Amino acid sequence: MGAQLRVYKRRIRSVTATKKITKAMEMIAASRIVKAQRQVAASTPYASELTRAVTAVATGSNTKHPLTTEAENPTRAAVLLITSDRGLAGGYSSNAIKAAEQLTERLKGEGKEVDTYIVGRKGVSYYAFRERKVEESWTGFTDSPTYADAKAVAAPLIAAVQKETAEGGVDELHIVFTEFVSMMTQTPVDNRLLPLSLDASSEDGEASTELLPLFDFEPSAEDVLDALLPRYVESRIYNALLQSAASEHAARRRAMKSATDNAEELIKSLSRLANQARQAEITQEISEIVGGASALADATAGSD
Repeated sequence: MGAQLRVYKRRIRSVTATKKITKAMEMIAASRIVKAQRQVAASTPYASELTRAVTAVATGSNTKHPLTTEAENPTRAAVLLITSDRGLAGGYSSNAIKAAEQLTERLKGEGKEVDTYIVGRKGVSYYAFRERKVEESWTGFTDSPTYADAKAVAAPLIAAVQKETAEGGVDELHIVFTEFVSMMTQTPVDNRLLPLSLDASSEDGEASTELLPLFDFEPSAEDVLDALLPRYVESRIYNALLQSAASEHAARRRAMKSATDNAEELIKSLSRLANQARQAEITQEISEIVGGASALADATAGSD
């Protein structure tokens, strides 16, 4: 019985140590969410206004450009998948990977070849384990991305868009990331970055009634679009990286809180079992003492 009590106490100490770790990770993730939310809020207006400017330039000219012109028969697409470098974030990375898999299947169903680009060790490991080809990958910055990281990611994608398909270029550019909706909700989404959709609609899906002004382009509309193309792709990727970072921290905080709560419940359960084992041990000792005293009394009475 004493051995069983020692086992319970050892398990309680082990679970308590784990609880301290998960609680610390929960607090760290919670503190980082605030900074990530501020970065998302700061980058979103810039990305939105830049998209609006590109749309205005494209609708105000008749220039054919990879940024705005749909290919007649698109045969190749690039997909950028954003996952995390670290685990312990619930289903954050697996949900993004699942969304990328669904997008890839849809594009292949349309007869397009898919070139995959990945951000984050989790996505890289997933594709490496399945021996799937990845054009390029980046790791080491998913929880705190900078604009320099976004430029590094955007560079090969922009180059692929500007190439001819026969030379290894792509007709479309898609991005899969996790959109930060709230502390409790993070949604994997896939957006097509290029060619840019020129439906002149608002973010809520309703048709915009705003009248766009007429523009004169210097030196030309094509040169303006050439200058805006990298800025547009970089800003959208940077915003997606920040959204994903905020989502990762929120998912990790929620997962660590759940782990801490489970550890507390397990400690309570083990404590009850330990108390029962201790009570059973005390009861057995009392029974042995009473039995011994009764036997001694019977022996003494018999000798008399």
